[in-house]
Amino acid sequence: MESLIIYCHPYPKSFNHAVLEAVKDNLKDHHKNFQVIDLYAEHFNPIYDREELRLYHSGKTHDRLVTKYLKLLQNSSEVIFITPFWWNGIPGMLKGFIDKVMKEGKGLSHTITKLGVHGELMNIKHTYILTTSTSPTWYIRFCLGNGIKRIFLNKTLKQLGMQDRHWLNFGRITNSSSKRRNQYLKEIQQIQF
Repeated sequence: MESLIIYCHPYPKSFNHAVLEAVKDNLKDHHKNFQVIDLYAEHFNPIYDREELRLYHSGKTHDRLVTKYLKLLQNSSEVIFITPFWWNGIPGMLKGFIDKVMKEGKGLSHTITKLGVHGELMNIKHTYILTTSTSPTWYIRFCLGNGIKRIFLNKTLKQLGMQDRHWLNFGRITNSSSKRRNQYLKEIQQIQF
């Protein structure tokens, strides 16, 4: 199985893009096979239209990228999300990815039981979300309710069956020095994904 990077940032000169390159270098250095989903570069449409919603409970789609992305998830043992933390949450593009790609049905992303959502993506043994934010990390954790970890990682991704979930944030991005950014990129290259 492969590692799957889900990259969500529109600007190719952003610090998020530097994080993407550091993660790719890390995986290459550790001789790991990986695929990259670049939601903006691939022109993923995160908006549900009527036809997509009509097909939801049947587990079908009319968007070829949804089919491609779900197959990549089903064939991955590790997922690494790279995204900014905007307005106290994940960007709409990434939320739309979850909404559209996660299809209900046996052998898809999840099923519905009497107890709620049962994840079908148990093949994903390790899950990471790497974010950047204007706010300091401590502020997100203690003053904003830690929604990225409490909701996205430990509810949404857990419900889908993704295991061993970790969040790493580079806070105060706006006023960060190049020395601090470079140090963070070196740390990313040392993580045992």
